[in-house]
Amino acid sequence: MMSLDDELALRREAMAWLALRTNDGSDAISRDELTRFTFRGERLTLIDQGRGIRKPRECRAALTIMTVFTPSGRRRPYEDVLGADGFPRYKMRAGARSSADNHAVLTAMELQVPVIWLMGVAPSWFQPVYPVYVIGAEPELDQFALAYDAAQTLPLAGSPMEEVIRHYVVRETRQRLHQPVFRSMVMRAYDTQCAVCSLGHSQLLDAAHIVEDSHEAGIAAVRNGLALCKIHHAAYDAGILGISPDLVVGIRYDILAEVDGPLFEHGIKALHGRPLMVLPRRRKDRPAAELLDWRYERFLSA
Repeated sequence: MMSLDDELALRREAMAWLALRTNDGSDAISRDELTRFTFRGERLTLIDQGRGIRKPRECRAALTIMTVFTPSGRRRPYEDVLGADGFPRYKMRAGARSSADNHAVLTAMELQVPVIWLMGVAPSWFQPVYPVYVIGAEPELDQFALAYDAAQTLPLAGSPMEEVIRHYVVRETRQRLHQPVFRSMVMRAYDTQCAVCSLGHSQLLDAAHIVEDSHEAGIAAVRNGLALCKIHHAAYDAGILGISPDLVVGIRYDILAEVDGPLFEHGIKALHGRPLMVLPRRRKDRPAAELLDWRYERFLSA
């Protein structure tokens, strides 16, 4: 069994290793690659086959927790939710409240050691979210409460700061969990290429929302997303570039009348009237016509 110092060193090295392989946490990683991590010369897989909680025998506490990718129309075996307090929840191993796996997660809470959350974004592909801390257990609901800071605690009901804390935690959860997972799902669907120009460098690509996530229709699903390079994402958000429900690019008319350099001429103006160059292979991942229509009407009115 490792000392606590060694266990913390293992977790730091695992997170640094993930950062190098995921564009500092922006991209997904395959199940196969997750098995190739080594610590002090020894191979130490970061994921178990068929189990959602990974505790290497050398460790005292869980090292990784996993949420599996589930195609539309099927329930996840571990149903993770956002609590009313804003903190995300992770379901205990089904039907085994006192199991060794659940005990390993409780030990992570007691020792206040960080864990890595592997969120499934496609079959055998995961978006790592780290560091994550276990800050509470709710055995009556078969779930754990998680946070992104070991110093965070569940806010007290009735506290005058409760609503402020909740808004902060919801925003933090969106930035640390929902946005990276959304990005990975969109990048996988579009083969890491810009839908407008087919640029294929991950560091130069964003996952753009068709309907912003602050809107009630702005769901965090691939059909509400577009893989766009940073220039075309900025143009889309600025209302310079629009995408019609029939997947054709439009450029605002006053922009078409402007004269500028070759990048502007070929990279923006020349796109007017062209269909998208890249679309997801699976039809259910393609941008939803009703969401594109809502956004395109705003583009036309501008």
